Amino acid sequence: FRLKSEQAWKQYYNDSYAGAWAYGLPELPGKRDLIKKSSRVANPGCYATAIALAAAPAVLAGGVDVSDIVVVAASGTTGAGRSTKVSLSASEIMNSMVSYKFGGVHQHTPEIEQALVELGSKEVKISFTPILAPMPRGILATLTAKTTLSEDEIRKSYEKLYQDEPFVHLLSKGQLPETSSLTGSNSVQMQVAVDTHTSRLIVSVAIDNLGKGAAGQAIQNANLISGLMETTGLSALGIGQ
Repeated sequence: FRLKSEQAWKQYYNDSYAGAWAYGLPELPGKRDLIKKSSRVANPGCYATAIALAAAPAVLAGGVDVSDIVVVAASGTTGAGRSTKVSLSASEIMNSMVSYKFGGVHQHTPEIEQALVELGSKEVKISFTPILAPMPRGILATLTAKTTLSEDEIRKSYEKLYQDEPFVHLLSKGQLPETSSLTGSNSVQMQVAVDTHTSRLIVSVAIDNLGKGAAGQAIQNANLISGLMETTGLSALGIGQ
């Protein structure tokens, strides 16, 4: 129920289309009020949550080429669910990393593009490569895109959008997101920089794929629908902090 495009759903999910519900990513402009008024909310995908939040301030800032966003993201094995696959067994995954859904075919791609287009951009194109990492949970993603903005200008756009958000944290300069510090939390960590050698924005973002990427976000949305305080029952601190 995440995608508004029936064509995109059939292309990426190869299944019959059942329609779309309100998109449950409260930190995106306009979504929180929409969720509060809805009885049915589509909980976003784990990768989509991390990447859309990492890209949104850049899209809103302008001066960033959103027609060519490149994302490489690593996820723990729980991102693939609980199925008993040989490729997810400890003997196969430990001490190894491997790409999957290679070649721009991951189903969260149109979901991310849809969320960012709704911020007012005419065209958003994302090249997304996911990686299976030898850890049980967590997502660490790196997003890059051409930009004409300075690092200070970029940073101000991220501060403006997320300064009042209880779960999204733009780290101080010199700090970088870590998956271990987010385990068990509903928080998002991100850091921004501009590579002046290539004039590219770089955003690093981390979440717990089972927290903000799944159950935590579902609780956050349920709180909003029910009229409860949004943070009820949720921790902003991971067990690694």
